[in-house]
Amino acid sequence: MRDMLGREELISVERALELLFGYAPFNRTSRTKVSLDQAYGMITSMDILSPEDLPSFSRSTVDGYAVNSADTFGATDGLPAYLTIKTEIFMGERPDFSLKQSEVAKIATGGMLPEGTDAVVMFEHTQQIDETMIEVMKPVSPGENVIQAGEDAQKGALVIRSGNKLRPQDVGALAGLGITKVQVFAKPRVSILSTGDEIVPAHEPIQPGQVRDINAYTLSGLIMNAGGIPLRKGIFKDNYATIHESVEQSLQDSEMILITGGSSVGTKDMTAKVINAMGQPGVLFHGVSLKPGKPMIGGVVNGKPIFGLPGHPVAVHVCFELFIRPVLEDIAGIQEKRFGSKTGTIQARIGKNISSSPGREEHIGVTLEERDGELWASPIFGKSGLITNLTMADGTAVIPLKKFGVQAGEVVEVRLF
Repeated sequence: MRDMLGREELISVERALELLFGYAPFNRTSRTKVSLDQAYGMITSMDILSPEDLPSFSRSTVDGYAVNSADTFGATDGLPAYLTIKTEIFMGERPDFSLKQSEVAKIATGGMLPEGTDAVVMFEHTQQIDETMIEVMKPVSPGENVIQAGEDAQKGALVIRSGNKLRPQDVGALAGLGITKVQVFAKPRVSILSTGDEIVPAHEPIQPGQVRDINAYTLSGLIMNAGGIPLRKGIFKDNYATIHESVEQSLQDSEMILITGGSSVGTKDMTAKVINAMGQPGVLFHGVSLKPGKPMIGGVVNGKPIFGLPGHPVAVHVCFELFIRPVLEDIAGIQEKRFGSKTGTIQARIGKNISSSPGREEHIGVTLEERDGELWASPIFGKSGLITNLTMADGTAVIPLKKFGVQAGEVVEVRLF
């Protein structure tokens, strides 16, 4: 059914997206291999597995003494355990000795534990009597203050899934594993065609009735921010043959085409006609129940999406976020979004009790999920030295410095990555 102006009746945003994604997946970009220093922001095209155990040895997470935890059992301030200092372990060296019962070795954060030890006592919980003996005033359990070999990532374990956008912590984790080449999807190329007799380049002075080409620059930034490569094709007059030719050429060198201007009803409105002339299925919708952005056009030609955007800059921005970004991400190869398109800071209910020491603001890595219409944040517990805690997290839950902790179900602030 058409409206009084001869257009199809307006449809909802949700319905417009359903029509678009009825043709997904769209033509994907090619796969390529890039060096690690070029991988940030790229989309992985295959699962990345750990080539080795990380760490490859058991190492200390604190400054203190490497001990056999059994030697500290029952230690208190009033009845400390007396242990003998055998040596000191220096950073970057592999201990070539084994400690016997009641012997300890001084160790720094990151140092490798020697044979015969399974835990580290912090300096704060010891008192040195002389150069050869210490008092231990607090017991440690097996594995305490230690990251075990392979605890961060075991050889063959999944580190990053295919279809994930690489973040700074992901690139850092790959560096820690010695992975210097990554298989990714090439960034999708997006052609931008500015149309309208009144549009002039940004560097030119304007005459009455003319406007500079704002939208091409706005769209370029939005495309780059979404992981694409903008191709500004220029400004085209409202002439069917001219626009038809530019769209036809753009189909050869880009994965998506954006046409700004020309989507409003009028005698010079040719965007929809051009899209329908390019191939099947053509225009999927023309007009959306949206303000601003009502005259939005969406179509697909031979697996490549083509959009006709309104000329209003605000509408361009709104329409990009609603329609173009999700389609661009599909073309780019994103298969697993880390909780939709939400960015910044959000509120969520914490999934478990978390204790905290007052006097410090604590940030806990969390994953997000939706339960019965509410956001819930599930804490990722682990030692502070684990790189993969960051790669699994959607953000961090913030515990204010004056709180002792939070209870399960309590609303917390989550800062998204």
